[in-house]
This record gives sequence, C-alpha cells and structure tokens, in this order.
Amino acid sequence: MELWYTEKQTPVFGITAKIKETYVTEKTDFQDLAMIETEEFGTMLVLDGMVMTTVKDEFVYHEMVAHPALNTHPNPKHVLVVGGGDGGVIREVLKHPDVEKAVLVEIDGKVIEYSKKYLPSIAGKLEDPRVEVLVNDGYMHILEHKNEYDVIMVDSTEPVGPAAPLFERGFYQGIFEALKDDGIFVAQTDNPWFKADLIQQVNRDVKEIFPIVRVYVANIPTYPSGLWTFTMGSKVHDPLAVDETSIPEMDTKYYSSRLHKAAFALPKFVEDLTK
Repeated sequence: MELWYTEKQTPVFGITAKIKETYVTEKTDFQDLAMIETEEFGTMLVLDGMVMTTVKDEFVYHEMVAHPALNTHPNPKHVLVVGGGDGGVIREVLKHPDVEKAVLVEIDGKVIEYSKKYLPSIAGKLEDPRVEVLVNDGYMHILEHKNEYDVIMVDSTEPVGPAAPLFERGFYQGIFEALKDDGIFVAQTDNPWFKADLIQQVNRDVKEIFPIVRVYVANIPTYPSGLWTFTMGSKVHDPLAVDETSIPEMDTKYYSSRLHKAAFALPKFVEDLTK
C-alpha cells in the first residue's frame, strides 16, 4: 500500500509526495507538527498541514533569508532570528565571521526538539557557542529589545495561527525600533501566485516604516507555486548598492555573489505588486 502526503496549498490546488515513513505526528501547544520521510525530498517538517522544510531543498530558503541581508550590512555583529526553530537560518548566519551573537526566538520548543533529532543537517548549529536559543514569543521579544540588533530575520510560517501577528504593521514598527541606527530586517513574504494581496500589504506597511525596501525572489519547489518572495527593509544600506566583488565566496548551494543583485530583478507581475 502506498502512502502519500498532500499539502492543499489552496482550496483547489496542492502538491503531493510519497511517504516512506512517519516519525512524528503531534499536536503541540501551538500547532499540528509532523516529521515524515518522503521518497523525493527526504525528511520533511510539516506544521499545520504546510511544508516548512525538507532535506533536499532547504538550502534555498535558508540561504536566501540569511545572506542577502548579512552581505548588505557592513558589520552585522548581533543578529536575531524570529521563528526558524529548525535551525537552518542560524546555520547560514554562522557562516559570517563578523557575527558575534545570533539569537533564535522560537515560540514552539517542539519544533526545535524534533528538528535536532530528525533534521541534524539543518539544526546542527543550534548548540554553537555564538547562538542563544530562546523558547519564547518573537513578537514580545522584539518589543522588549530596543536598538539592540544589527540584522533581524523573520523565519515564520505562513500568516496563520501563531505566525499571524508576524505579518502586521505593528510588528514591523517593533522591528524598526529593535534595530540599531543602520539596521536591516528581512522576512519571508510568501508567493505571488496565490498570495499577491499579502505581498502588496506587507510592501505598503514596510514602506511606511523603512526608507529602503526591496523585494527579492527564489525558487523553492516544495513551497506553494515554487516562486517565493522575501522583503527587506533597511534604515541605511541598499542591497542593490553592494559591490558584488566584496561578497566573499561561501559554502552555499544557491546564493552567490552573482546572484545577490540578480535575485532583486523581479518578474514584471511581481514587480507590479511592489508599486
């Protein structure tokens, strides 16, 4: 008998993957969590019926959350990751030697626990001495830490359940205040095929707060539509002004110095959402 996992990405569209084994299905204090082994994408973390990460394609998302911002900021010493309990963004952040401390604030400790057990290639740097892991509400952490961070990265689920407040204007204002005078923030902002309204709203909200706002894209096959957007808000530094020759070569599979600016060259229908 074959077993398949299907994510209904919209009421009329989904993706499906053949399952080899189910490791965990648990209702945590915040969400439904599953850790499954798939034939095509390896181990897969699923929250509330949505694919969060897989061993095969995780590097795209995690690299593109971390490196564009860290290579735009000239001296990112103190970094905050909100969400991201699987540890993938932290792993990428630590590839930057300028980073002295990386704080991870994840609301659901079970995500951290099971990622360490079943996704060691992703979560393996959570024990690094430069990392502080807090099981807490990222929204409240932002509000309680003013003028503290050089770069803030929001690695959230889609805007449902505990992640819903992370897409509100008040949260972006809180991020602005938690950043230092030349700080940068980046957030995943879903896909332009099914969530165009969300991208437009986030873009409007962030533009009311940050003087420099840029949207960029990446291809992530297990995320809805495969085309994913990220929104960067910066107080001073423009990612398009970065000298590509100054970007060091790193141990990456997707991001590169050549891709840094190229990722901001948007398909026209996506660019129209940012106007």
